[in-house]
Amino acid sequence: MIVYGSTLSPFVRKTLAFAAEKGVAVELQQAGMGGGPPEFKDASPFGKMPGFKDGDFLISDSTAIVTYLEAIKPEPNLIPTEAKARARAVWYDEFADTILVGAAGAIFFNLVVAPRFLKQETNTAAVEAGKAQLPNIFGYLERTIPESGFLLEDRITLADIAVASPFQNLALCGHGIDAQAYPRTARYVEAILARPSFAPIVAQERAMFGLA
Repeated sequence: MIVYGSTLSPFVRKTLAFAAEKGVAVELQQAGMGGGPPEFKDASPFGKMPGFKDGDFLISDSTAIVTYLEAIKPEPNLIPTEAKARARAVWYDEFADTILVGAAGAIFFNLVVAPRFLKQETNTAAVEAGKAQLPNIFGYLERTIPESGFLLEDRITLADIAVASPFQNLALCGHGIDAQAYPRTARYVEAILARPSFAPIVAQERAMFGLA
């Protein structure tokens, strides 16, 4: 199985961590931002990361990919089967992919991607707009994260993988969590990103940014 993209994408990072937690072997091939093999464009017609290939099956979008992985390898279960927990897993995945990435992505793109990879000027207004959304997001998580340190069923699920991933982008551009203001959220994100499914990716990215 092949995942096309870059781990700097929170969606690619989420997909790789999900596969690792499932024990599914995948190969990462660099793609995106106008590059990548022809199969990437076949898998992702609009060039969005990640793309995915399993034999002759091609698909894009991280949620579609992890849903496929869950279906072909049901255990360990990472998308709950109990109705309410399953609905909440879908909600947290959506929250991460839209609300959290909406804020974190604007900051990361304009502080890192635009100047470093596209040689474009930073859109300061977009960065400030993204930063303005963070207190509500952090506050929501601070109120919501259970004592167990997992969002659902006291165990790792898609919810945790999806929510933790974008925080790595914030950390890479110097906008980590204020542990004094949001201690529960800071501990939660640190613990999830320290799992074996995330840790090698996090270490590689920190080294890339001179943060190791």
